[in-house]
Amino acid sequence: MLRRQFLAVRNALTADDVEGAGRALAERALELPELARGRTVAAYVSVGSEPGTLALLEALRARGVRVLLPALLPDNDLDWGEYTGPASLARVQHGGRMALFEPAGTRLGPDAVTAADVVLLPGLAVDARGMRLGRGGGSYDRVLARLERAGARPRLVVLLYDTEVVARVPAEAHDRPVHAVVTPSGVRRFPH
Repeated sequence: MLRRQFLAVRNALTADDVEGAGRALAERALELPELARGRTVAAYVSVGSEPGTLALLEALRARGVRVLLPALLPDNDLDWGEYTGPASLARVQHGGRMALFEPAGTRLGPDAVTAADVVLLPGLAVDARGMRLGRGGGSYDRVLARLERAGARPRLVVLLYDTEVVARVPAEAHDRPVHAVVTPSGVRRFPH
C-alpha cells in the first residue's frame, strides 16, 4: 500500500521533472565528502520516474571514480559490472518486469560490491531513523547482507525526491539504516 502511494506520486512526474531532479541530485551528491574521497562507488541506472542518476554517474566517472553498476540475476540477486560511459550500458528486459540499463561488459560477480567505498541505493522513501523503504524485490537487502558478512563498511546513501523523506517507514529486523539521503534540495545524515 505504502509502496503504491510513493510510486503513484513518482508516476505523475513529467520527464522534465525527472531530468531536473536528476541534475539537482547530482549537484547535491557530488558535494558529499564520501563521494569526493571514494575511489569505488556502487551505483545504479535510474529507470522510469526514479530520480535520475545518469548525470551523477557521468560526473563520478569524469572524476576518475570507478563506478560499479548492478545486473539483475534470475534469483533477484545482483552481479556487478563497470560503468565506462553511456555506451557501456545495455537495455535488458527481465521477463514481464521493467527493462533495466545494465553494464554491458564483463561481470565481476556479486561480491564485487564489497570493494565499494560508497553504495548508492535506490528506494521509495527513507525515514527519520535512516530506514529505507525499497521496492520490495529484496535485491538490495541481499547486497546489504553481503556487505555485512564480508565486514565491508561502505557509506550507504539513498537517492530520493524531497517528498520521500518521511517520519517513519515500516522496518523489519534485517533492515539496516543508511548513512545519508540525498534529494534535489540537499543532504540529510543519520547518526549511527
